[in-house]
Amino acid sequence: MASVGPFQRTTAHEHQRNAPSSSFIVHRFSPPCFRAFVPSCLLLICLLASVALAADYPTNRGSSARTGNIDNQPGPKSPTILWTFASTDHFIASPVPSDNSILISGLGTFNTAAFYALSTDPASADRVLWKKSAPYLRQPMVCAPAVFSGRIFFGDGMHQTDGATLHCLQASTGRPLWQFPVPGNLVHLEGSPTLANNRVYIGGGNAGVLCIDPNRVALEGKEMPLDAAQALIDAKWKQLLGQYEADKKKDPDFAIPPSEDALPKPQPIKLWQVGQDKLHVDSSLAIANNSVLVSSAYLDLEKVGDRALYCLDANTGVTQWRTPLQLNPWAGPTVAGNLVLLGSSSIRFDPKDIPNAKGQLAAFDLTTGQIKWSKDLPGGVISPVAVADSLAICTGTDGLVRAFSLTDGQLKWSYKANAPFFAGPAVSADTLYVADLKAVVHALSLKTGQKLWSLDLAAAPTIAPGMVYGSPLIHHGRLYLATCNLETGQQKTVVVCIGQ
Repeated sequence: MASVGPFQRTTAHEHQRNAPSSSFIVHRFSPPCFRAFVPSCLLLICLLASVALAADYPTNRGSSARTGNIDNQPGPKSPTILWTFASTDHFIASPVPSDNSILISGLGTFNTAAFYALSTDPASADRVLWKKSAPYLRQPMVCAPAVFSGRIFFGDGMHQTDGATLHCLQASTGRPLWQFPVPGNLVHLEGSPTLANNRVYIGGGNAGVLCIDPNRVALEGKEMPLDAAQALIDAKWKQLLGQYEADKKKDPDFAIPPSEDALPKPQPIKLWQVGQDKLHVDSSLAIANNSVLVSSAYLDLEKVGDRALYCLDANTGVTQWRTPLQLNPWAGPTVAGNLVLLGSSSIRFDPKDIPNAKGQLAAFDLTTGQIKWSKDLPGGVISPVAVADSLAICTGTDGLVRAFSLTDGQLKWSYKANAPFFAGPAVSADTLYVADLKAVVHALSLKTGQKLWSLDLAAAPTIAPGMVYGSPLIHHGRLYLATCNLETGQQKTVVVCIGQ
């Protein structure tokens, strides 16, 4: 299996990750004249908190620093489980926040797809807010979504399938807004979309790189703004619901609930596509300085692709530079200032190949593509490198977490777990969180790598054994992650929320 690994506001997120925490403190004022101020202050806090809940998540791991933490709030200080969601689907992709929910994709029996919006409320009686599966999702799905302005973007397909579709949904209801089919052999949308410059950028396996205008669509031969198409979709859905209610009154035994397949199916406008049948792009892209950073693999078995890091013009797709790579870059690019960090691996997400894995971490000049430094590693780096506190932090299939200096690539610290890593790190203010293939969660000091606590999900009450493929998420001070059992033969899997 390959990496499983509008919109100018991506730049704002780059600044946001360096901003102070958005937590608030209401002080106890002694003078009576201040007491009347407290209710107003509390109201303002509630309003600001509600705005914070709607934060966008416009690229893989939230930003091009790949920390899995867009609000920069500290993560949990102890391994307290707030809630779990039990399933028989295999969760390969990372969870993603959207308003008051967590979005996560799963693989079911015979690689059927499921896409969940789960409530983050620990007291929720019904964890599933909404769910997408067949017949809407016709291909398996291992893509972590991107979220922007109340809309969800994700692709389907995986390495074993041909042809895929890029989807756009309403975040609140899960109702489809548009679909963009991408046909072809070895075409699949596994890496998260990236939203920037009023565009959606995504890698498509052998389809190369696609750039889509998400705000203009074609419907029945007419081009229109997405808002106009959404009004038509909402009106049609209201009509279908009304007909269903009328049918229930006539004969409730034969009334059929409305299907989203009956809704209009707009298709967004493709602006450009490059690298078709020349590149093989399974990882997420990064946008920096009006450039698109693309990591392309070479498939030894199929003899297709180009093992290289590309920099494309974001407006046209024209190549600005290309740097060849020694190993396949399943992890995808990370950006830190004028550096591009890239982890690579000789293996994919396949546990049986771990004993023979090797990897590399390299830093490239963003402007020229010149290699600034590189480190050969005795384990593959399959998930994205995280950047925080002048460190490049990666996990390896050799069971080590390593932190390197961004400046010169010197090793600052390492931490040894008792199992290999497929999932990458999530980083809070002073702590990073990793989860290994024995489903053990480790909280480490960002500065020293010292273990602060660990939690064995297989041993914890009500938790199932499994493996963690998708990198953890930190959101509003809580840690979210999920398990899969593709290789263990177990049926039960879980999505877990850890926090205070």
